[in-house]
Amino acid sequence: MECSEQTRCKELAKSSSFYRSVYSEIEEIGWEHLLRLGGDLTFLSFCILDKKGRKHVLEIQLEKGYPKCPPSISADVPYVFNLEWSIHSRLKDVVQQFREHLEKLQEFWSTFEDIDKALWVNHNMSSSAMSYRYIHIGNDCFIALSINVTDPRSLPEIRFVGSDPLVNMLRKNWQRNSKKWNKNTSLLENLACLLETQLPSPPDVHMSDQQVECGICYAQSLPVDDELGDKSGGRTDYICENSSCNRAFHSICLGDWLRSITTTRQSFNVLFGNCPYCSEPVAVKINIAKP
Repeated sequence: MECSEQTRCKELAKSSSFYRSVYSEIEEIGWEHLLRLGGDLTFLSFCILDKKGRKHVLEIQLEKGYPKCPPSISADVPYVFNLEWSIHSRLKDVVQQFREHLEKLQEFWSTFEDIDKALWVNHNMSSSAMSYRYIHIGNDCFIALSINVTDPRSLPEIRFVGSDPLVNMLRKNWQRNSKKWNKNTSLLENLACLLETQLPSPPDVHMSDQQVECGICYAQSLPVDDELGDKSGGRTDYICENSSCNRAFHSICLGDWLRSITTTRQSFNVLFGNCPYCSEPVAVKINIAKP
């Protein structure tokens, strides 16, 4: 009995020391950056801003034996950095290495931001962790564009998808002109030069008396479907409040998109996140299925 009591006391001392250590290390980073903390303090997620003000989520899993064993990390980035760790390292060192990693990806993200603003991009299939974009060119055809993360100015990989004659023309132009790619010119200018055409810009979604397309599904109306309830066949019913954006959405489409983003928060029946076009805060009500 005495032996088991000693063991229990040692375990309690260990856990108490671990909790104090984790709280201390969170304090060094700043509680304002903490998004989530697991009940046993082995899982933590932080929201870190890069120099452009973009938000990134860093998730840290503390392994058994921490800090002797390095933590596992994941983040909404195209690839995760190799963590440098020693017995004297702390969580603030993980965050600092993450910030340095974000700095290396600034040109990559800026390139995609230019694409997202200028071209008709499928935002259902885009995030800061993806190195590709699907660009609509009309008639259910699109271009799948993949950019080199470490060298975003280099010639991208590109696929043309669809049966419209325009697809064959663009494919031939690309094959004929690909050697003209100029790393000192912007990606948008290179695309226009090599494809010998201007790709479609984002659909105009400014609210008016006419129906407007949803900025996510690109349809004016939702399908007629009993499962959609009173939203069945509905028009766009949500608009971004940022006056320089004013993108229109179906609230159902926006809700589904927000659910796919790790930084989205939910309070009761409201999702809080960021507009897929301008990144300004948005809040959309959702229907919660009754049990």
